[in-house]
Amino acid sequence: MKTLCLIVTLALSALAQEALTNDSVVKMIKAGLGEGVIVGMIQSQPGNYTLTPDDLVKLKSQGVTDKMLGAMIAKGSGGAAPSEGAASAPAAGSDLPKDADIGVYFKRGSEWEEMLPEVVNWKTGGVLKHVASAGVVKGDVNGHLEGVHSRNSLKSPVEVVIYAPEGVAITEYQLLHLHEQTDSREFRTVTGGVMHESGGATRDVIPFEGKRVQKGVYKVLLPNTLGAGEYGFLPPGASGSHSSASIGKIYTFRIIE
Repeated sequence: MKTLCLIVTLALSALAQEALTNDSVVKMIKAGLGEGVIVGMIQSQPGNYTLTPDDLVKLKSQGVTDKMLGAMIAKGSGGAAPSEGAASAPAAGSDLPKDADIGVYFKRGSEWEEMLPEVVNWKTGGVLKHVASAGVVKGDVNGHLEGVHSRNSLKSPVEVVIYAPEGVAITEYQLLHLHEQTDSREFRTVTGGVMHESGGATRDVIPFEGKRVQKGVYKVLLPNTLGAGEYGFLPPGASGSHSSASIGKIYTFRIIE
């Protein structure tokens, strides 16, 4: 009896030094340990188990009980559990706005804030004040916002997350450069975001990438060349009917360096 106790003690001591595996559990069963002791070991020790259907059948045939299998499954098969005090990797999507609704969010310090939209007044045709020589093309739409600056002042690098409505892709959003006027901001956009001008094409639409992190949630990758100035994210359908005058919305921000 003393010999058996010594073997069990040595076995437990050895197992405590490394992650438990399928073979470790089988060894404890063969050593005569009770179900409660083995389940306790599985729950308290790091584990690196393989738990495919074939593995489960094999473990069952080797005397592993349902309680032991349940404890192994609960522990997980992704590798050894972190030691006490060790930092664990953040879960996927953990660095996102909490309880967020559809909209645009930006990070200020370590906190996410909602980028509240502004009202944009639309007028088709016409020419923006700062580009009076620009050629007007059928389908051009001018956007006008009251106030010379956005309420959202951010420093580079800017972190933005967009929660899109169901069925809407990130490519349907436009990132626009807003041109400052005396007491307002203006921009021009068309389908594709190109404003034609004699001598070349001027773009108020700025290309950007969006990385999908969850269903309907995208982290925006802004261009490195985005400097100080006024910008806005135009959501799809925000320009209304494109009639001679209509109202829409745009999510604006200002980069200050």
